[in-house]
Amino acid sequence: MTEQDTAAAVDTTEAPDEDARDEADIAADYIEELLDICDLDGDIEIEERAGRVYLSVTDDGEALRVLSKPDTVTALQELTRIAVQAETGEFSRLILDVGGSRDARADELQRLVDTAVERIEGGSSSAALPPMSSYERKLVHDLVAEKGFHSESEGEGRDRHTVVTR
Repeated sequence: MTEQDTAAAVDTTEAPDEDARDEADIAADYIEELLDICDLDGDIEIEERAGRVYLSVTDDGEALRVLSKPDTVTALQELTRIAVQAETGEFSRLILDVGGSRDARADELQRLVDTAVERIEGGSSSAALPPMSSYERKLVHDLVAEKGFHSESEGEGRDRHTVVTR
Protein backbone atom coordinates (compact mmCIF):
# COMPACT_ATOMS: atom_id res chain seq x y z
CA MET A 1 0.00 0.00 0.00
CA THR A 2 1.56 3.29 -1.05
CA GLU A 3 1.20 6.65 0.65
CA GLN A 4 -1.11 7.70 -2.17
CA ASP A 5 -3.29 4.62 -1.54
CA THR A 6 -3.48 5.46 2.15
CA ALA A 7 -4.25 9.11 1.48
CA ALA A 8 -7.05 8.08 -0.87
CA ALA A 9 -8.37 5.57 1.68
CA VAL A 10 -8.46 7.99 4.60
CA ASP A 11 -12.03 9.12 5.26
CA THR A 12 -12.45 11.97 7.72
CA THR A 13 -16.24 11.93 7.93
CA GLU A 14 -16.12 14.25 10.91
CA ALA A 15 -13.08 16.47 10.63
CA PRO A 16 -10.98 15.59 13.67
CA ASP A 17 -9.54 18.40 15.75
CA GLU A 18 -5.80 19.07 15.38
CA ASP A 19 -4.73 16.80 18.26
CA ALA A 20 -6.97 13.98 17.02
CA ARG A 21 -5.63 14.43 13.48
CA ASP A 22 -2.09 14.00 14.79
CA GLU A 23 -3.14 10.89 16.70
CA ALA A 24 -5.05 9.54 13.69
CA ASP A 25 -2.21 10.21 11.25
CA ILE A 26 0.38 8.58 13.50
CA ALA A 27 -1.87 5.56 14.04
CA ALA A 28 -2.66 5.25 10.32
CA ASP A 29 1.05 5.40 9.47
CA TYR A 30 1.78 2.72 12.07
CA ILE A 31 -0.96 0.41 10.73
CA GLU A 32 0.11 1.05 7.13
CA GLU A 33 3.67 0.05 8.00
CA LEU A 34 2.42 -3.10 9.71
CA LEU A 35 0.36 -4.04 6.65
CA ASP A 36 3.42 -3.47 4.44
CA ILE A 37 5.56 -5.71 6.68
CA CYS A 38 2.87 -8.43 6.53
CA ASP A 39 2.49 -7.89 2.76
CA LEU A 40 -1.25 -7.29 3.18
CA ASP A 41 -3.48 -4.87 1.34
CA GLY A 42 -6.02 -2.82 3.22
CA ASP A 43 -7.79 0.50 3.18
CA ILE A 44 -7.56 2.68 6.28
CA GLU A 45 -10.48 4.90 7.21
CA ILE A 46 -10.27 7.47 10.01
CA GLU A 47 -13.25 8.81 11.88
CA GLU A 48 -13.74 10.73 15.11
CA ARG A 49 -16.67 10.02 17.41
CA ALA A 50 -17.14 11.76 20.74
CA GLY A 51 -13.52 12.92 20.79
CA ARG A 52 -12.15 9.44 20.17
CA VAL A 53 -10.29 8.37 17.01
CA TYR A 54 -11.60 5.26 15.24
CA LEU A 55 -9.41 3.53 12.66
CA SER A 56 -10.98 0.92 10.41
CA VAL A 57 -8.90 -1.34 8.20
CA THR A 58 -10.84 -3.06 5.42
CA ASP A 59 -10.10 -5.06 2.31
CA ASP A 60 -12.01 -6.53 -0.60
CA GLY A 61 -11.11 -10.14 0.13
CA GLU A 62 -10.00 -12.34 2.98
CA ALA A 63 -6.47 -10.91 3.39
CA LEU A 64 -7.23 -9.40 6.81
CA ARG A 65 -8.96 -12.49 8.20
CA VAL A 66 -5.97 -13.51 10.35
CA LEU A 67 -5.64 -9.97 11.77
CA SER A 68 -9.36 -9.60 12.49
CA LYS A 69 -9.52 -12.13 15.34
CA PRO A 70 -10.64 -10.36 18.54
CA ASP A 71 -7.48 -11.01 20.56
CA THR A 72 -5.31 -9.96 17.63
CA VAL A 73 -7.26 -6.73 17.13
CA THR A 74 -6.96 -5.95 20.84
CA ALA A 75 -3.20 -6.53 20.73
CA LEU A 76 -2.80 -4.42 17.57
CA GLN A 77 -4.88 -1.67 19.13
CA GLU A 78 -2.64 -1.60 22.20
CA LEU A 79 0.52 -1.56 20.06
CA THR A 80 -0.93 1.27 17.98
CA ARG A 81 -1.83 3.22 21.12
CA ILE A 82 1.74 2.76 22.40
CA ALA A 83 3.15 3.98 19.06
CA VAL A 84 0.94 7.09 19.25
CA GLN A 85 1.91 7.73 22.86
CA ALA A 86 5.61 7.33 22.06
CA GLU A 87 5.25 9.96 19.32
CA THR A 88 2.96 12.45 21.08
CA GLY A 89 3.68 11.86 24.76
CA GLU A 90 -0.10 11.66 25.28
CA PHE A 91 -2.20 8.63 26.21
CA SER A 92 -4.23 7.41 23.23
CA ARG A 93 -7.79 6.08 23.46
CA LEU A 94 -8.10 5.22 19.78
CA ILE A 95 -10.25 2.30 18.72
CA LEU A 96 -9.03 -0.06 15.99
CA ASP A 97 -11.29 -2.20 13.84
CA VAL A 98 -9.83 -4.74 11.44
CA GLY A 99 -12.06 -6.41 8.88
CA GLY A 100 -15.31 -5.57 10.67
CA SER A 101 -14.27 -7.29 13.89
CA ARG A 102 -15.78 -4.56 16.11
CA ASP A 103 -19.23 -4.95 14.52
CA ALA A 104 -19.01 -8.72 14.89
CA ARG A 105 -18.05 -8.33 18.57
CA ALA A 106 -20.85 -5.79 19.13
CA ASP A 107 -23.34 -8.35 17.77
CA GLU A 108 -21.88 -10.98 20.10
CA LEU A 109 -22.17 -8.61 23.07
CA GLN A 110 -25.80 -7.91 22.14
CA ARG A 111 -26.51 -11.65 22.24
CA LEU A 112 -24.81 -11.92 25.66
CA VAL A 113 -26.94 -9.05 27.01
CA ASP A 114 -30.12 -10.56 25.55
CA THR A 115 -29.33 -13.89 27.24
CA ALA A 116 -28.60 -12.16 30.57
CA VAL A 117 -31.88 -10.23 30.40
CA GLU A 118 -33.78 -13.46 29.61
CA ARG A 119 -32.22 -15.12 32.68
CA ILE A 120 -33.27 -12.23 34.90
CA GLU A 121 -36.78 -12.17 33.45
CA GLY A 122 -36.85 -15.92 34.10
CA GLY A 123 -36.28 -15.39 37.83
CA SER A 124 -32.54 -14.94 38.40
CA SER A 125 -31.60 -11.98 40.56
CA SER A 126 -28.52 -11.25 38.46
CA ALA A 127 -26.52 -12.48 35.49
CA ALA A 128 -22.73 -12.23 35.26
CA LEU A 129 -21.11 -11.86 31.88
CA PRO A 130 -17.59 -13.09 31.04
CA PRO A 131 -14.56 -10.83 31.59
CA MET A 132 -14.00 -8.26 28.86
CA SER A 133 -12.15 -5.06 28.07
CA SER A 134 -13.25 -1.68 29.42
CA TYR A 135 -14.43 -0.68 25.94
CA GLU A 136 -16.59 -3.80 25.67
CA ARG A 137 -17.95 -3.30 29.20
CA LYS A 138 -18.94 0.26 28.22
CA LEU A 139 -20.83 -1.13 25.23
CA VAL A 140 -22.53 -3.69 27.48
CA HIS A 141 -23.54 -1.03 30.03
CA ASP A 142 -25.15 0.97 27.19
CA LEU A 143 -26.96 -2.11 25.80
CA VAL A 144 -28.23 -3.08 29.27
CA ALA A 145 -29.49 0.46 29.94
CA GLU A 146 -31.35 0.46 26.61
CA LYS A 147 -33.26 -2.61 27.83
CA GLY A 148 -34.16 -0.87 31.09
CA PHE A 149 -31.88 -2.94 33.33
CA HIS A 150 -28.91 -2.06 35.53
CA SER A 151 -25.30 -3.19 35.23
CA GLU A 152 -22.08 -2.82 37.20
CA SER A 153 -18.51 -3.86 36.58
CA GLU A 154 -16.99 -6.15 39.19
CA GLY A 155 -13.61 -7.81 39.69
CA GLU A 156 -10.07 -6.70 39.01
CA GLY A 157 -7.71 -6.78 36.03
CA ARG A 158 -8.35 -9.57 33.53
CA ASP A 159 -11.24 -10.86 35.68
CA ARG A 160 -13.22 -7.59 35.46
CA HIS A 161 -16.68 -8.38 34.19
CA THR A 162 -20.22 -6.99 34.08
CA VAL A 163 -23.12 -8.10 36.27
CA VAL A 164 -26.65 -7.35 35.06
CA THR A 165 -29.55 -6.82 37.50
CA ARG A 166 -33.12 -5.59 37.27
